[in-house]
Amino acid sequence: MTTTTAAGTLTLGDKTFNRLGYGTMQLPGSGVWGPSADPENARRVLAKAVDLGINFFDTADAYGPFTSNLLMRDTFAPYQGNYKNIFISTKVGQTRQGPNLWTPDGRPDYLRQQVELNLRTLGVDSIDLLFLHRIDPKIPLEDQLGELKKMQDEGKIKHLGLSQVKIPELQAAEKIAHTDAVQNLYNVTDRSDEDVLDYAEQHKIVFVPWFPLATGKLANEGSVLKKIADKYQASPAQIALAWLLKRSPMMLPIPGTANLDHLAQNVAATAIKLSDNDFQAIANLK
Repeated sequence: MTTTTAAGTLTLGDKTFNRLGYGTMQLPGSGVWGPSADPENARRVLAKAVDLGINFFDTADAYGPFTSNLLMRDTFAPYQGNYKNIFISTKVGQTRQGPNLWTPDGRPDYLRQQVELNLRTLGVDSIDLLFLHRIDPKIPLEDQLGELKKMQDEGKIKHLGLSQVKIPELQAAEKIAHTDAVQNLYNVTDRSDEDVLDYAEQHKIVFVPWFPLATGKLANEGSVLKKIADKYQASPAQIALAWLLKRSPMMLPIPGTANLDHLAQNVAATAIKLSDNDFQAIANLK
């Protein structure tokens, strides 16, 4: 059985985790809204992820809201035995008004409330990694990140991250609090944040690409990506994941799924070692 150990590891603070995580965004209902369509299956998937070596789990208060958090708490709490070394990444700063509706809210009192609710719904005393889900353009960054830094100093947050940001925002944030991770859209079909990835690698910031398995038209029959996938007896999505893992040692993909077979396929991708030529052929795709 393939496990994520083939992907290598990253470390933040006193915790080391395998370099393939699991994103919980697909566990709530349609539009990332409401309860899971099959909570029992969702809990099985979470438990199986740990069996396959995944120990980095990414969630957010806005997923549901709180659906993913509660499923994780039901599955993992009190975080002992096989679940003792789980590393939890969550986010605050997005409000929900319905399916597929997201509105940033960076008011310091709101962010503090959401951190407290994350602690409660996850069943933990401290959050391993807390992302500001989106920077609220209506609120000064120093007020948003400053409040999270206060909670870090209080011991409620161990590490801070930013999501969907550009280099100037990372540089501005560093004057307020140290950024340990960044979570931006990045995959083989959308590499518009290549400069952010390079900056993260240069500064030893963990880079968490969301929507990592997107392949789009690059996976069409006869395409370069499909031919490479056939060569490795893999799917285009698995090759896309293997490409991400080879792209940077700071890369930490978090593919999500509510399907046990897809979960196993994602983990199996960590055993694929692309040749330099195949890696470059994919890098050259537009």
